Amino acid sequence: MNPINRYLCTVAAILCFALVFAAAGQGKKQPPAKPLDLNTATPEELQQLPGIGPTTAKAIVHFREKSGPFRRVEDLLVIRGITRARLEKLRPYVTVQGNPAGKKR
Repeated sequence: MNPINRYLCTVAAILCFALVFAAAGQGKKQPPAKPLDLNTATPEELQQLPGIGPTTAKAIVHFREKSGPFRRVEDLLVIRGITRARLEKLRPYVTVQGNPAGKKR
């Protein structure tokens, strides 16, 4: 094998290893063991949900603070970026427990 081919093979191998380790480091989120209550969950807890990052988690809490408690899981559809498809992926991991402190919306 000539030096240029050996060099290219070495570079390719290093890139492959780097990509494998980068992918392994990102990993998938581990969803919560029990459903999160949309009316009490913190932004950090909400970020455990599949497809929910920091911006969406803050938007959920902001909406709750501004408009009152969630009445049903489907209320998440008012949050920008939460589509019906995303809602269906979230549904097993979220719940709405009653109407805390009798707050109205």
